[in-house]
Amino acid sequence: MTISANLAFALPELILAGSALLLLVAGAFAPTQLRLVGAGAVVALVAAAIAAAVQPYGRAFSGSLVSDAGTVFGEVAIYVASAVAIPLGIAWFERRGVRNFEFPVLILLAALGMGMMVAAGDLIALYIGIELQSLALYVLAAMQRDNAKASEAGLKYFVLGALSSGLLLYGASLIYGFAGSTVFSQIAIAAAGGANTGLLFGLVFLICGIAFKVSAAPFHMWTPDVYEGAPTPVVAFFAAAPKLAAMVLFTRVLANAFPGAAHQWQQVLVALALISVAVGAFAGLVQKNLKRLWAYSSIANIGYALLGLASGTAEGVQAMLVFMVLYMIDVTGFFACLAALSRKGRPMETIDDMAGLMKEQPGIALAMTAFSLSALGLPPFSGFFGKVYVFKAALNAGLWGPAVIGLVGSVVAAFYYLKLIKAMWFDGSAGTTDKPPFEARAIAVATALFAFPVVILALKGLDAAAATAARAFGLA
Repeated sequence: MTISANLAFALPELILAGSALLLLVAGAFAPTQLRLVGAGAVVALVAAAIAAAVQPYGRAFSGSLVSDAGTVFGEVAIYVASAVAIPLGIAWFERRGVRNFEFPVLILLAALGMGMMVAAGDLIALYIGIELQSLALYVLAAMQRDNAKASEAGLKYFVLGALSSGLLLYGASLIYGFAGSTVFSQIAIAAAGGANTGLLFGLVFLICGIAFKVSAAPFHMWTPDVYEGAPTPVVAFFAAAPKLAAMVLFTRVLANAFPGAAHQWQQVLVALALISVAVGAFAGLVQKNLKRLWAYSSIANIGYALLGLASGTAEGVQAMLVFMVLYMIDVTGFFACLAALSRKGRPMETIDDMAGLMKEQPGIALAMTAFSLSALGLPPFSGFFGKVYVFKAALNAGLWGPAVIGLVGSVVAAFYYLKLIKAMWFDGSAGTTDKPPFEARAIAVATALFAFPVVILALKGLDAAAATAARAFGLA
């Protein structure tokens, strides 16, 4: 394949890489022009999403990059979610007197890494994508350099991220040693009929490394501290696009490199899913800080997504993709609400802070109620449909026990969502709130409207797109 043909498959990544370099230079000459650099980053992400939607299908760079319906689904969703995070973050930082241009550039670089993750066709591209995303996220977590909690969050994320990279690299080296190739299609030939002991050990280490990126228990230890300490709009970004990218990468590795070892990796995924649901549901019960609470909520929700993937079928992958997109919208909206709320310049981040919010900010209170009920899985909100897809796929794959345990976990987690709703609607007001910034309020309202009723209209198209993407991974 010619160089130009290879580059055609990598056009979205080239757009992001080139834009990041240009905006970095522009920002160096005008370091306070945060909004101008942010606008350029949003344009770059929209252009990359369009390029991803129209790019040809095939393989490039000797199989290192794969372009198919799964790649397109993942990249478009990731780039759109990244674009939404930029105006949310800019408004939040400006209110605190921070006008550093690095924020949108780091979002671009993280999106570039995530694009490589969903398009990875071999272990080398997989690692480059994960590390490019992770390095940008480490810096984003510590963007408030004068804030001790933010610095602590960035340091913890970096140290534990290095540990997960070591696990992932060790697993990749074992797989390469026993398969004789880094390309997923060649690994699949070596693992046909079931992985040998060496390949199986490598696969387990690889799964552990990726599980860290999606905050699956017991590799979740970084999540509550980083969510609590990082800037709120950065957490909105953390909790959305990177999780989808890692789940698509999970699917790519298991379905393309280890289809013959499905029985082995299904057992590992079921264990991760059930532990994640249990940890997320029960540990969340004692949380008072909403960012920590939703960190545990994200752990539980990743458990549901893993349950869909553990089905080992195209239906399960489709359910996981639908679930992740709906969850991305909910979690972005919830953190947009938190980014919009403050009292005398102090962020409102605890359940007690939300007391009487319905009287002070009824629009944001209604939005937070919608996101809480959606995360709970109450019909007719979007989270209900996501869980129906996942549980249906698990039941059809014969995973009756895990599906029942997941349902019980969802009931337990309902307690902390309802506790938040009770505080907003029925408790006495804790004081007058500041006027919310337009960007955060607009994103909160738009995502809340998607949670209901727009999801009813959009679900059919999302379902069809997810089904097409799921078939591209080759599972039956």
